[in-house]
Amino acid sequence: MRIALGTDHRGYALKEHLARYLREEGHEVLDMGTGGEEPADYPLYAFSVGEKVAAGVADRGILICGTGIGMSIAANKVSGVRAALVYDEEAVRLSREHNDANVLVLPGNWLSDKKAIAWVDQWLAAAFEGERHLRRVGLIDDYDRSRENG
Repeated sequence: MRIALGTDHRGYALKEHLARYLREEGHEVLDMGTGGEEPADYPLYAFSVGEKVAAGVADRGILICGTGIGMSIAANKVSGVRAALVYDEEAVRLSREHNDANVLVLPGNWLSDKKAIAWVDQWLAAAFEGERHLRRVGLIDDYDRSRENG
C-alpha cells in the first residue's frame, strides 16, 4: 500500500518512527514532510498529504501534529479527503468501518510509538462496511462534488 505521511514539527519524531515501521512492513511511504523539528506550518503538510490521497497517488494518508486538530481541519479542506482525528482504538476502527476515512490523523502529544503503531495497524487492516454507511459517505462525496462544480 502507498501511504503518504505528513507532520508538523510536533510530530516529526513519531512520523520518522512510523515511516521506518511501515517500510519494514512492505508499504511504500511518501514522506511529505516536515523534515525536522523546526517550527512548521501544519496546513502545508495536511494539504500535501490530502492531495496525494485525493489524486490516487497514495492509497491512504497519515497526519500527525500535537493535538491532531489543526491537521484534521486542514486535510478536510481537500476535496475527496475524509480525514479522521482519533483518540482511542474504537474511533480508529470506526473511522474506517463507518466513515471510510482515507486519512488518519494522530495526536502526537499523547501517543507512544507503540500505541501509534497499533492504531495504524488497526486502521490499515479495517475495511469500510458499506451498507447504511455508504449512503452517508455518499452524501459527503456529493457535497464535495457540488462545491467543485460551483
